[in-house]
Amino acid sequence: MKIMGLDYGDRRIGVALSDVFGWTAQGLEVIERRREGIEFERIAALVKEHEVSEIVVGLPKNMNGTIGPRGEICMEFAGILRESLCLPVHLWDERLSTVSAERTLVEADVSRKKRKQVVDKMAASLILQNYLDSKR
Repeated sequence: MKIMGLDYGDRRIGVALSDVFGWTAQGLEVIERRREGIEFERIAALVKEHEVSEIVVGLPKNMNGTIGPRGEICMEFAGILRESLCLPVHLWDERLSTVSAERTLVEADVSRKKRKQVVDKMAASLILQNYLDSKR
């Protein structure tokens, strides 16, 4: 079974998926949040399509380890996923994952327009890969 990683944002949700062995994470897509609730429908469809057995949601903590308003929103999102999909949903410290993804794309000389399209997917991959690495 595969594990899904999510980088939850106000406008977009980056989605990544593990291989069947749980060794590597690959970016899958970015879900645009244009109307309320559409993200849950899309995530449910991806879970079914890819036979996902658990989900990891990035938890943005403050640099001192505390959880702020953004973290509370992600915790609420994870709770809704847990209830609606009846799957284990884990929260994973995502401090600086988007910054790291952005830096990698800048160093690879990816244009600003293309970076905007893939940074969330790449951040989700980093979150999921860190989670997978911790399980080994």
